[in-house]
Amino acid sequence: MEQGILYGVGVGPGDPELMTLKAVRVIGEADVIALPAKAKEACVAYKIARGAVKELDEKEFLYLHMPMTKDKAALEECHDRGAAQVTALLREGKTVAFLTLGDVTVYSTYLYLHRRVVKAGFEAEIVSGIPSFCAAAARLGIGLVETKEELHVIPATYGVEEALSLSGTKILMKSGKAMGQVKTALLKAGCRAYMVENCGMENEKIYHSAEEIDENAGYYSLLIVKEADHG
Repeated sequence: MEQGILYGVGVGPGDPELMTLKAVRVIGEADVIALPAKAKEACVAYKIARGAVKELDEKEFLYLHMPMTKDKAALEECHDRGAAQVTALLREGKTVAFLTLGDVTVYSTYLYLHRRVVKAGFEAEIVSGIPSFCAAAARLGIGLVETKEELHVIPATYGVEEALSLSGTKILMKSGKAMGQVKTALLKAGCRAYMVENCGMENEKIYHSAEEIDENAGYYSLLIVKEADHG
């Protein structure tokens, strides 16, 4: 029996219309849809894909719970277990599409599975999606970088004070419960900041300054930070 293929599919930031034609095709042709959640209703990537792939709910689903923790041992166990579940399906000749927000190569849990599956001798392919920070910039009507400007992508939960001194544009992702600390750091540094919460979704909110930022904003909040003299 021919082995199946694993696809890591980026479904974009929130608007189903921002999904690529390839993503829609791969999801539509897949035998199994893998979700980083305990149930469909708890998975934002599923909700996005459902808006573009009509036959999605007719598929077989594999739920791979990926806890939000920095405990390396717990994550290793989780990723090993998920890879074992996926490879079992691939051995049966089934094609598996793992759905993930934004682009697969940017802070995606899929990458941990991808490496394990490839190491086990199976074929795996990444299907790019529109990154959240590109969609957020478009929604704000601003550019990310121009001429010689640099672009820095920073996981804000690890502290941002030092990162804010970098030249060019800073993308602050995964702020989560640290949003209050991030806002304080932005105000102290005098940065020009924008934030889009739930970009492309029904409950989207846009903030045009650090002062406006809601410290209780949701997990899917992304900040674009410019140097003080940049419009």
